[in-house]
Amino acid sequence: MAVALLLVRLLLSFIFLLAGLAKLADLAGSQKALRDFGLPDVLARPLGSILPIVEIVLAVGLASRVWSGLAAPGALILLLVFCAGIGYNLARGRKPDCHCFGQLYSAPAGPAALGRNALLALLALAVTIFGSRSTSMSATSWFTARPMLQQLMLLLAIIVVPLLIGGGWLLLQALRQQGLLLLRLDRVENRLGQAGILLEKTQEEESGTGLPVGAPAPAFSGKGLDGEIISLHGLLAVGKPVVLVFTDPDCAPCAVLIPEIGRWQRAYASKLTVALLSRGTVEANRAKTSEHHITRIVLQNSDELDKLYAIHGTPSAVLVHADGLIESPVAAGIESIRTLVANTVHLPVWRRRLPVVVAGNNNSAAPELQAPAIGTPAPAFSLPDLNGETVDSNSLRGQPTLLLFWNPDCGYCKNILPDLHAWEAEPPQGAPRLLIISSGTLEQNRLLGLRAPVLLGEDTNVRAQFGATGTPMAILIDAQGKIASALAQGSFEVLRLAYQNPAADGAQFPDTPDEKQIPTVSEHR
Repeated sequence: MAVALLLVRLLLSFIFLLAGLAKLADLAGSQKALRDFGLPDVLARPLGSILPIVEIVLAVGLASRVWSGLAAPGALILLLVFCAGIGYNLARGRKPDCHCFGQLYSAPAGPAALGRNALLALLALAVTIFGSRSTSMSATSWFTARPMLQQLMLLLAIIVVPLLIGGGWLLLQALRQQGLLLLRLDRVENRLGQAGILLEKTQEEESGTGLPVGAPAPAFSGKGLDGEIISLHGLLAVGKPVVLVFTDPDCAPCAVLIPEIGRWQRAYASKLTVALLSRGTVEANRAKTSEHHITRIVLQNSDELDKLYAIHGTPSAVLVHADGLIESPVAAGIESIRTLVANTVHLPVWRRRLPVVVAGNNNSAAPELQAPAIGTPAPAFSLPDLNGETVDSNSLRGQPTLLLFWNPDCGYCKNILPDLHAWEAEPPQGAPRLLIISSGTLEQNRLLGLRAPVLLGEDTNVRAQFGATGTPMAILIDAQGKIASALAQGSFEVLRLAYQNPAADGAQFPDTPDEKQIPTVSEHR
């Protein structure tokens, strides 16, 4: 009995010492906890500072053979006060933060906290009633009365057991946090995938994916949507590189990429061959691709072609050189595939930006520059031309206008300059007039040699109003001064827009005109 009471005293002493030291290290938190429990600030401030000192004094008293008779009733009274405070708040439907062990451990003061304090109060009551039986024994006297081997084992247990418990608890918390983080990242990646954005894989993640560059591309043949046989040998027979795109009709990011694949097949037919290697049925693939006029679709029976090329997800793509060798690592995800195609045909790479969360803005996304919607009035602007005269946007009314955002130092702008000269020399029937908003110096823009008016637009506010974040970019404005097209980004899209034939009544321009209308003066380098 005496040994049990001694152990209870030491347990209570340890708990009070830990709680007091933790609160002393965070007095502001201790004071806040008392305010949360319902005490006015005039009492919470001094009591929040006194409470940890009282707990430390009680801890020392409980461990002492001389003072334990006084410390035990004090501990009982304090624990009963804790129980009363928790019970009062629970009765009112409130669960304030207990701040029991300062920043070491804090949780809402619910039924569990009430039960824990009640149990400790019972232990303090036992020491109060029967404590006289343990006062003849102190921790040191009991310990020194043990044989040497037991003393060593006890010392080892005192050191090792808390370390094991503490280490186990920390490991458990670390694993829990890692699990929560992985779940959150998985949700983020799924949401991005639904939006058509797949995260780039690191080199380490890519290891084991795809065939090595320079290896022979595995031969294959399969049926197309109409039962025709499509083979790698046939795709390479025309002497151009082949981009093999691995897709699935049930893949959400693949659905985002499908319209672009259709445009690539038509726009870049002179430079490369794009083929789809898809899972699923004929009906499912036809439903996804028919409206975009995609050809060269090879149907897999299962995922045999994925395994053949070591593809571990969709959408993915790989470039095969005209000589039949693998020319690129696996491009996994929409952005990587866009980059692969753009690099193959030497076009600028346009990436979709992720929304950025601004701190202190209620976790809302930072506003992203958006082009004005089709049919809305074009933003007003007023800029000087190369002769110093001010040109107002109101002067654009009466004739469709192609508004081109330019930078003389931009390599992609330089590449399409010959195409613009050719366009001005022989404009297609019904072509819009050209108006250029350019950065750079007066001399740089004079050297462009274009007939179209050039406005000096270093002011980024004008570009921002049209959502133009780079160059070259262009947008069509109809005769009524309203937006008539989406913002064209990159060399080919700008020229595609220039060769459209705007409707006389200001109707919307078609999204995909015949690419054959666009001459290849510079082949859109």
